Order: sequence, then structure tokens, then C-alpha cells
Amino acid sequence: QVQLVESGGGLVQSGGSLRLSCAVTGSIFSINRMAWYRQAPEKQRELVADITSGSSGDYADSVKGRFTISRDTDKNTVYLQMNSLKPEDTAVYYCNGRLRRSGTDYAGSYWGQGTQVTVSS
Repeated sequence: QVQLVESGGGLVQSGGSLRLSCAVTGSIFSINRMAWYRQAPEKQRELVADITSGSSGDYADSVKGRFTISRDTDKNTVYLQMNSLKPEDTAVYYCNGRLRRSGTDYAGSYWGQGTQVTVSS
């Protein structure tokens, strides 16, 4: 029943910007952590940024100063603002949430389906 729905991916020129969105749907009791990961072809999946109630956002060194993670708690939505994009940012970006569903007493990890970001030189 819980789903993470991503949007905002696409093709952009080097130096351009994109904003990714991830909306959590379903009956949610609480969200402990939201994060963005990415995976380029033939590369390992890597953590790009994450955010909790106790943090303003942590970032991979490769995106510091260019990307910003934020959240809207009323909408159960997390965003990733990506500026000054580079070709090496090209990857499938995945939203991840660690959350507790309504009616349960445990937290689990949930993944979105991924959205393609392509940055041309």
C-alpha cells in the first residue's frame, strides 16, 4: 500500500538545473529518514543526500554546494534541487524512505522506482 512516487527527471544541458520530487503515499505513521540515491551504468548505487528530523541534510562530497535536499512534512514529500549539473551526475535517481506504516510497530525501508537524469555536455 505504501508507495514512493518520483518525478522530475529528464534531460538537461551541463550547468542546468532539475528538481526531483518524491511523494510518499499510503497510511503512514511516521517517517524516520528520507534519502536520495543514484546509480550510474556499471557503477554502485551511492547515497547522494539524506535528511531526518534532526538534520538539515547530509551530502555526498561530489554534490556538496550544488544539490539541496528538503522536505514538506505536510505532503510527505522530499525534494532534491540539483544545480550546476555535470555529465557525471547522469544516473538513475532513487528515492528511499525509512518509515513506519500505520498499524505497525516497526520501521521499514521503501524504494521508489527510480527516475532517469541525463546531463549532456
